[in-house]
Amino acid sequence: MIFIELKNKKILVTGGAGFIGSNLCEALLDNSCVVTCLDNFSTGKRVNIEPFLKNENFTLIEGDIRDLETCKKACANQEFVLHEAALGSVPRSINDPITSNDVNVGGFLNMLVAAKDSGVKRFVYAASSSTYGDSESLPKVEDIIGKPLSPYAITKYVDELYAQVFKRTYNFDTIGLRYFNVFGRRQDPKGAYAAVIPKFVMQFMNYESPIINGGGEYSRDFTYIDNVVLMNLLALTSENNDAQNQIYNTAFGERTTLNDLVEYLKEYLSEFDPKIAEVEVKYGDYRKGDVPHSLASIDKAKKLLNYDPQFSMKKGLREAVSWYWNNLK
Repeated sequence: MIFIELKNKKILVTGGAGFIGSNLCEALLDNSCVVTCLDNFSTGKRVNIEPFLKNENFTLIEGDIRDLETCKKACANQEFVLHEAALGSVPRSINDPITSNDVNVGGFLNMLVAAKDSGVKRFVYAASSSTYGDSESLPKVEDIIGKPLSPYAITKYVDELYAQVFKRTYNFDTIGLRYFNVFGRRQDPKGAYAAVIPKFVMQFMNYESPIINGGGEYSRDFTYIDNVVLMNLLALTSENNDAQNQIYNTAFGERTTLNDLVEYLKEYLSEFDPKIAEVEVKYGDYRKGDVPHSLASIDKAKKLLNYDPQFSMKKGLREAVSWYWNNLK
């Protein structure tokens, strides 16, 4: 449990039934907050929030952020907003850019307007490392970005621009968190747009060969969910005026190749089932819109938010593998 002084604070979590959102709801409830979850269950799952439904401090609003009136209802009387609702996945945005834009830009703007009009004190939102686009500099530093490589990346960059404009125009405070390849408990391993870690875990558990896009030397700053929860709570509670209206990398600050990732997964999973060590890995084509390498500088978050992530990629991966084995096997 991560303890932050937020007792009795009224906090709205959009996309609260999703992977990251449900973990945020859980952490806020553990900190005695009054939590409202807004979700349309297009990608979120009811099972993720079932444990919270009997908690008197938890309220579920089933609705879509593309509807302004729903956003206004959800924001009423809230002190803070954690905006997680979005359509993730680069491939999804390439296949259907219109819907990704409607949700990620139109829905985001609805939430900004509703939160501002409701007098919300602070609006913390999920930005994305995809915003770095074709920038080849490593590590990624917040004020150096390239050109977007996918419709998804464009939507997340536009959100940052809207947040900046709302500060200048309406004096409305926001903080954007650029997530780097988040993984951990409750991340869905199924579906066409499943993230790589849960997808590979399920394939290994079923003795199926995971397929790595490209040669396996692309690298990512894989970030365990508890680090992300910590960042969100710090962003909510920071009293440092310089920390407001900023963008922060949300990561651990290490990179792992996909080839190394599958070896770690095989090692950790074979502790539960030795036969998994024999499963072969296959290679496919490179995927459109993929960034070759991703590594975050977390110096800014350390300096302004006192961010001190406790879970390295390997430590978090052991936790995630154990959770999947115990919950999905």
